[in-house]
Amino acid sequence: MKWSPAWTRHRRTARLSGVLPALTAVVALLLFARGSERAVTAQPAHPAPSTAHVAHRAPRPAILPRSAWLDGATQRRQPPPRYDDRVVAVFIHHTDSPNDYDCADSPRVIRALYSGQTGGRHWDDIGYNFLVDRCGTIYEGRAGGMDRAVTGAHTQGFNHRSAGIAALGTFTAGASVPRAMTDAIAALAAWKLGPSDTDPRARVRLTSTSGLSRYRSGTTATFPTVAGHDDAYRTTCPGAALTATLPTIRAKAARLQGRTPARSR
Repeated sequence: MKWSPAWTRHRRTARLSGVLPALTAVVALLLFARGSERAVTAQPAHPAPSTAHVAHRAPRPAILPRSAWLDGATQRRQPPPRYDDRVVAVFIHHTDSPNDYDCADSPRVIRALYSGQTGGRHWDDIGYNFLVDRCGTIYEGRAGGMDRAVTGAHTQGFNHRSAGIAALGTFTAGASVPRAMTDAIAALAAWKLGPSDTDPRARVRLTSTSGLSRYRSGTTATFPTVAGHDDAYRTTCPGAALTATLPTIRAKAARLQGRTPARSR
């Protein structure tokens, strides 16, 4: 993605005497918008064991609402938000914008991203569900409700049942990734994945809805639950430096959900 500005666009559990794993189903959704995609089933890469269920949820981190960066003069008319039934994956992005901004200017940076995507690209809203600045401040992105599974426009082919989190800046090889930023991303991922009881360290199967992704439409692909944009799309986003922090982000998110640390081998 290039700074023009950037583009990226429970369950009903059937328990049969504790012998069969949970089978998750979703209701297909049809989206009527530019670049629309059809919702498809996402499946865990490994069936859940038949053990007593323990939910793992993390507290919601502090998140500034859209009103912190979007004013009436900038906001464009948009259709009603679109939703999925839950979030089972998180895609991490960078915005390919300058890193030397003052955190007080983050709303201006986000507003410019919004204007570029809704104006220059004619999208109906900013593509990312959330944005995080270098100081660790989290901003609500796409409209529809922070607590809900809002369908974004951040990862072509895999926008359904996923959340897109954008790090403000450019994090190619050699760039410094602020600890406050990665901590905030981990907290946000832990919280968004909690309602579906998804382990941030796990892998998930998602079905592509676009041949413009790395996978033909209808192809099922397996991703880390917390993945980089480049896992699903031919891009260098989120940059080598931010990509290198993803294992740490996954581990921290799992701890925030109260999960047992992975055993070393």
